[in-house]
Amino acid sequence: MKKNPLFLILITGLSVSACNNQSAGTNASADLQNNPLMEESTLPYSTPDFSKIKDEHFKPAFIEAMRQQTEAINEITSNSEEPTFDNTVLAIEKSGVLLERVSNPFYALTGANTNDELEEIQEFLAPKLSAHYDAIYLNDTLFQRLKTLYTKRSELGLDQESLKLLENYYEDFEIAGANLSASDKEKLKEINAKEATLTTKFNQTLLAANNAGAIIIKDKAELAGLSESEISALKDSSNWKITLQNTTQQPLLQSLENRDLREKLFKASWNRADGSKNDTRATIIELAELRAQKAKLLGFSNYAEWSLQKTMAKTPAHVMNLFDGLIPAATAKARNESTVIQAMIKQSGEDFDLEPWDWNFYAEKVRKAKFDLDENQIKPYFELKTVLEKGVFFAAEKLYGITFKQRTDIPTYHDDVLVYEVFEENGEPLGLFYGDFFARESKRGGAWMSNLVTQSKLFNKKPVIYNVCNFTKPSEGEPALLTYDDVVTMFHEFGHALHGFFADQMYPSLSGTSVARDFVEFPSQFNENWALYPDVLKNYAKHYKTGEQISQTLIDKIENAGTFNQGYALTEYLAAADLDMQWHMIPADLKITDANQFEKDALHKTKLDVVHAVSPRYRSTYFSHIFGSGYSAGYYSYLWTEMLDHDAYNWFENNGGLTRENGQRFRDMVLSRGNTLDLEEMYKTWRGSEPKIEPLLKARGLN
Repeated sequence: MKKNPLFLILITGLSVSACNNQSAGTNASADLQNNPLMEESTLPYSTPDFSKIKDEHFKPAFIEAMRQQTEAINEITSNSEEPTFDNTVLAIEKSGVLLERVSNPFYALTGANTNDELEEIQEFLAPKLSAHYDAIYLNDTLFQRLKTLYTKRSELGLDQESLKLLENYYEDFEIAGANLSASDKEKLKEINAKEATLTTKFNQTLLAANNAGAIIIKDKAELAGLSESEISALKDSSNWKITLQNTTQQPLLQSLENRDLREKLFKASWNRADGSKNDTRATIIELAELRAQKAKLLGFSNYAEWSLQKTMAKTPAHVMNLFDGLIPAATAKARNESTVIQAMIKQSGEDFDLEPWDWNFYAEKVRKAKFDLDENQIKPYFELKTVLEKGVFFAAEKLYGITFKQRTDIPTYHDDVLVYEVFEENGEPLGLFYGDFFARESKRGGAWMSNLVTQSKLFNKKPVIYNVCNFTKPSEGEPALLTYDDVVTMFHEFGHALHGFFADQMYPSLSGTSVARDFVEFPSQFNENWALYPDVLKNYAKHYKTGEQISQTLIDKIENAGTFNQGYALTEYLAAADLDMQWHMIPADLKITDANQFEKDALHKTKLDVVHAVSPRYRSTYFSHIFGSGYSAGYYSYLWTEMLDHDAYNWFENNGGLTRENGQRFRDMVLSRGNTLDLEEMYKTWRGSEPKIEPLLKARGLN
């Protein structure tokens, strides 16, 4: 998800911050001439011109951007006039324009198309950026100016959004440690810098582990069960190569008939960052302990308590209560599913106990037998570009009236990236969308959305947004056929994009997706519902060869299988979310000696290890959401927002479904509001009531 650096350090604890760079800025001045990052791009929507930006441009541009922001902050704090909204709050908001312009393309590249030079720059910048933002958010003079305004905020006559901006900054400064003593601020700066360095180290080590963990197959016969196009896509020189996805379970485990190869692939995934030269165990222990120390310094019992302050959940207890209400039902359903799968193993003439690497393969057999649904039957109907244009875009047009036109004249950072211009119903330009869908070694695992340009009326900017996925790239000349899960991922990530496109804020730091983690996944998960909506599905699910529309028989099979394997899916998710919380609820005096044992004990404590063949969706050692991104003590948010998502879709079902009127109301009251309102009140105002958990339980087949 897109978050600006200020939001990351304050809300998520992912420090990507700054330094005292005046001397470095002087040394770098020669590198700023003809540096395209120093001036606003002349391309449409001011989107970065990747045809001009080179790796070597980033370091001097970052140093200069930090210097300029430091200078702007110094002007605020040295101002002898009484603090006003304009000379303090607005001045802070305007201070980081260049830094955002440099950061956005840099983090797009380091996430989706990195290389050794970019990784070195990222490692160099991490502690410096941390120090830079600490110098801002731990600046007592600056905080006192904000505090003066915050104390008399009701007397200032501010409009709603300006008042929210003031309140947001004041709360962020408090959370960042502005009330600490001078000596404690110095300790916090050291912790933040170290945390930033460790986070970068984790990401870079994990990327290397993912690449090194690939399985090489020399005998094509071992790939029995895969289609010819799938086998062709794995071709690597004279061998075949299976690269690792970021999750524990790997997509091909569903199809591979060779049990030895399945075991080898699963264990390569499970052990990728454990015991090799790409071992992350020491790093995650150090990160967890460092975060616990940070929380103690800030006056909290644990990091999760500190991190959850500006979320809908508010406290770790509320998160754990959510888990407690779901774990028994999820594990009971998973246990029943394992019994059925074990019976299928026996029915297949095999005699072994179900293991994690067997689950998806035999679950697929159960699904075929129970629902007569074969993934290979439906993949020909899910060609990537058709799904995007006739499915994802079509649903958005029907709901919100927006239209799309492909642009081939916009330079991108990789040849695989597709670009579309987005228009309002009346033809007015709305923004640019980039879609980067295929896996490659230079891209980290997972799927995400972020901004290259953030919407704001203050700077007269319309949004430029990108979605990144990791689908298997087909061989030359072959169609890009997706699994149904891939289709859902496309709808999910575009839900984030819609949240960003419909942003209608004055101030960039309140714009679009700059909301609490346990709300930001709501628009994306809600958007998944349209993937199976009849009018949408029939429009995009067409056979890539014949153009034949998917049959109602296959649609019925997909829908009937909707609650299949949900015990497994929810348990593996809960296991990962629980690990996240337990890593971040440790007290500052706890010393962890063995990451694997900590993980084992954590899952046993909450009874999430009761079904042997169900492994956490992410093991701690490759859990990039919490150790390499902004979701520390926040992975629960996908489940929290899933409750909102199903409750919201229930409202749509009861009010006519996919209509322009419903879409416009949702856009006006939710998607366009950014972080300008209390999120709970915003949801209740739109929905007309508190969210209910029953639609979630029904969707998961748990009631």
